[in-house]
Amino acid sequence: MKITSVKPVLPGRVPLLVRMETDAGIIGVGECLSDMGAIGAAAVNELARYLVGKDPCRIEHHWQAMYRDAFWRGGPVLNAAISGCEQAMWDILGQSVGLPVYQLLGGACRDRVRMYGHIGGATPDDLARSCEGALKRGLTAVKFTPTEQAKNLDSPGIVKEAGRKMKATREVAGDGVDVLVDMHGRLSPAMAILIAEELAPYRPFFLEEPCLPENVEAMARVARAVNTPIATGERLFTKFAFREVLEKQAAAVLQPDPSACGGILETKKIAAMAEAYYVSVAPHCPYGAVLLTVCLHLDMCTPNFLIQEFIHLGEGVLRQPIEMKDGYCAPTDRPGWGIEVDWEALAARTYQPWDRPIFRHDDGSVADW
Repeated sequence: MKITSVKPVLPGRVPLLVRMETDAGIIGVGECLSDMGAIGAAAVNELARYLVGKDPCRIEHHWQAMYRDAFWRGGPVLNAAISGCEQAMWDILGQSVGLPVYQLLGGACRDRVRMYGHIGGATPDDLARSCEGALKRGLTAVKFTPTEQAKNLDSPGIVKEAGRKMKATREVAGDGVDVLVDMHGRLSPAMAILIAEELAPYRPFFLEEPCLPENVEAMARVARAVNTPIATGERLFTKFAFREVLEKQAAAVLQPDPSACGGILETKKIAAMAEAYYVSVAPHCPYGAVLLTVCLHLDMCTPNFLIQEFIHLGEGVLRQPIEMKDGYCAPTDRPGWGIEVDWEALAARTYQPWDRPIFRHDDGSVADW
């Protein structure tokens, strides 16, 4: 079997898909980090020059070639393209042998996958109403961002407002629902510690990206100073970037993104590294349904999996959306990813570049996203 074509599919800002065709008539699909847009599509086209004509079942070999043959390694663009292509090859392999991907990666460690959804609101009351809606959908875990952009040292009002939002959410959630908090890398370590202390009485499940991941020692400082578990990893690529996080014990939960960190097998390797440090894994997945499907396969066969993020279940992308019951999902037993992308529906969409929000402090200086 040989790969005959590798094409990026950009139906909108989300998702950026890879459609990989073979001379056996098997079509594989993968999803790339969507923020890359047309830049990511160009990177997929570049990798296609290497992949076309190759055996899609030599996945590890091709990953090594795509990653290591590039003199300038790493970064979101290259790794997003590699991730989407790698996923598509796993889909093809699974279909060719008649097995779901999670069976090829060791088989199921669990029967179902616990999910968490996002809630939001500008005020504590808005968050409370959003949380009520999530609970009605059957979710047992929700996540929100308690702060807007903050300066390296900012006013007590920002800290108190974060506490009020957490309190309002906890009152709706009760003790039977977990509340996850995403700092979004917007805070300095000093501010992250202050806000973590304010939120602590309401028992956050974890604090995600309390500061940016560029300085691992800074995040380790936060982890040592607070009692709430720290989560990070969505902006890290390949096993090499996660090494220091584990060695410095900067996080209790890793959040690799299979559409950005190198694909499902690379994510599996990262999870295995984390397992040796008694660290859990909660894959990052705020994009499309193909990525969510990939994550579900990973979650099923990863012993130290914790909880799975999602935005939607594939409406308008998959011919048969993913099913969720009582806040849990599971992949099907169909071969490969076990999904059918609605290529016709995606073809009817028009690609629109995403104009990212621009954030500024009150003095006009640049704020972190």
